[in-house]
Amino acid sequence: MVAEQGGPEDQKPQSDEARSAFVPPAGVDRRASAPDDDHPTSEFAIPAGLTAEPQGPGTGSASGSAPAPGSGSDTIGSAFAPPRTYSAQHSPPAFTPAHGSPMIRLTKEAPWQDRMRTMLRMPVAERPAPEPVQKADEAGPAVPRVLDLTLRIGELLLAGGEGAEDVEAAMFAVTRSYGLDRSEPTVTFTLLSISHQPSLVDDPVTASRTVRRRGTDYTRLAAVFRLIDDITSEEVEVSLEEAYRRLAEIRRNRHPYSGWVLTLAGGGLAGAASVLVGGGPLVFVVAAIGAMLGDRLAWLFAGRGLPEFYQFVVAAMPPAAMGVALTLTHWSDVRPSAVITGGLFALLPGRALVAGVQDGLTGYYITAAARLLEVMYLFIGIVVGVLLVLYLGLQLGAQLNPEARFVPHDRPVVQILASMALCLAFAILLQQDRSTVLAVTLNGGVAWVIYGAMARTGNISPVAATATAAGLVGLFGQLFSRYRYTSSLPFITAAIGPLLPGSATYFGLLAVAQGRVNTGLASLSTAVATALAIAIGVNLGSEISRLFMRVPGAVGGANRRAAKRTRGF
Repeated sequence: MVAEQGGPEDQKPQSDEARSAFVPPAGVDRRASAPDDDHPTSEFAIPAGLTAEPQGPGTGSASGSAPAPGSGSDTIGSAFAPPRTYSAQHSPPAFTPAHGSPMIRLTKEAPWQDRMRTMLRMPVAERPAPEPVQKADEAGPAVPRVLDLTLRIGELLLAGGEGAEDVEAAMFAVTRSYGLDRSEPTVTFTLLSISHQPSLVDDPVTASRTVRRRGTDYTRLAAVFRLIDDITSEEVEVSLEEAYRRLAEIRRNRHPYSGWVLTLAGGGLAGAASVLVGGGPLVFVVAAIGAMLGDRLAWLFAGRGLPEFYQFVVAAMPPAAMGVALTLTHWSDVRPSAVITGGLFALLPGRALVAGVQDGLTGYYITAAARLLEVMYLFIGIVVGVLLVLYLGLQLGAQLNPEARFVPHDRPVVQILASMALCLAFAILLQQDRSTVLAVTLNGGVAWVIYGAMARTGNISPVAATATAAGLVGLFGQLFSRYRYTSSLPFITAAIGPLLPGSATYFGLLAVAQGRVNTGLASLSTAVATALAIAIGVNLGSEISRLFMRVPGAVGGANRRAAKRTRGF
C-alpha cells in the first residue's frame, strides 16, 4: 500500500515498474480525484443531479422493467431504447441502413443497346474487360453454337426491319454475354457474318447467314429483344439450350392478327387518311373499299410467287380506279383526290425509308444504299399502278382537277382523331403487340398536332414542320423503348403514318399523267423531300435522346464514337 503523502517513504526513489501510471503525481490531492471503482459508470448513465422521468412498460431496458426514478444505476435506460415520443403507428418502415438509403432509379441499368453501341466501334484492344460470364459451363462456351445462335437472332432482327447498327449491337451483346468478347459482327442488307478470334495466336472462327425473306412482325421483334435482354442480364440465367428453345418458340408463334384483320386495317388506314386530307364519311367508305381490294389483289399475286414490285403495282390500282370512277359518275360531294390519296397512304414504304436513311446516317452505307434502292423500286411500282389508271381515266374523259389542293383549316378535332385512327390501323398492319398500340397512337396524334400547328397555323414550310414533328416522334419513341427495354420501331413507325407525303405524290403523278412533266416532277420532288425529312427527323430525335442520356456502362463516361470524322474534305 502506498504510504501517506509527506511520509518518509515518499523520499525514497522508486523504479518505473513500482510506479503506477495512474498514481497522481506528488503535490496533487488524491481526494479531489474520482474514486477508483472496479465497475466504472456507464457513459449512458444519467449524470448526478438529474432525475429520470418515469417510463411506461416496454420503454425501459431490454428486459422491459422500468427503474425507479432518481436511481443512478447503469440500467436506468438502454441506448437502443426508443424515446418516449416514439409511436409505433407513425414509425418509418425501417431504419436507414449503414450504406445509406438506396437511390431511386427509373431504369435498372443502361439498355444493352447503348452499352453495346459504345463498345462496338472501339478497337478490340481498347474494349473493357468482359463481364462475368454466367452462361458458360466449366469447359468453356461452345463457340460454334454461340455463333450460330447469334446469327439466328440477328437474322430475325434484320428481317423484321431493324437498323444495321442495332442488329450488330444485338449480335455483339449475345456473344459477349457467353464469353466471346473478341468477336466482330458484320451486317449488310442480306448477309450476316460474325468472326471470333480466341487469342492473337489462334485461328479465327467465322460463320455467316443469309437473310432471304423479310417480313413485318413487331410482336416477334419485341420477343427477340426480350430474349437478348435476358441473355445480357446478370440476374437471369439463360443457357444455350434455353436460348435455342425460346428462339424456336418465337419463330413458331403465329402472328397476332390474321390476314383478314390486316385487310380491314388497311382499309381503315386508307379511310382515315382520306378524312385527314379533307374527305367525308362517303369518301372514308370508298377509300377503305379500294384499299381492301388492292390488298387482296396483292395477297393473290404474292401467293403466285410474283415479286414485291408487281404486288405494289396491282395494290395501287384499285384505289386509283375508285377515284376515277367517282369522277366519271360526277358526284359533286365526293373528292376523288382524297380517295386516291388515302389509298397511297396505305402503300408508301415509310418503314423501309426510315431504316434506310438511319443506316446511312450511322455509317452503314452499303445497307443504306440497298434499302433505299428497295424503297425506290416500291415507289416506282406505286407510280406505275396509279399512272396506268389515271391515264386510262383521262382517256375515258375523267375530269381530274389538279388544282383541287385540299388544305382544310376548320376541322382540327376531326383531323386529330383521324390521325390517331390512322396510327392505330398502321400499328395493326405492323403486327404490333397490343401493349404498344396505345403509346404509338398517342405519339402519332401528338406528331400531327405539332405539324398542324406549325404548317397550317404558323404558315411554316411543310417540310420543316414535318421534320420537327418526326423528330418528336423519334424522341418519344426512343424514350418509350428505353422504358420498356425493347426496340424503338414499334413506337416510331406507325406514328409517322400521318406525316407521309400522300397528297404530294398523288398530285405529282396526276400532273405527269396529264402531260405537265415539270409540274409533276416538282410535286414529286416535294414528296421525296418530305419523306427524307421524316427519316432524318426520326433519326435526329433518337440521337438527341442518346446525346443527353449518359451511358453508365461506358468506360470513362465515353459515348458511342462517330462513324467517320472529316475536316472539310
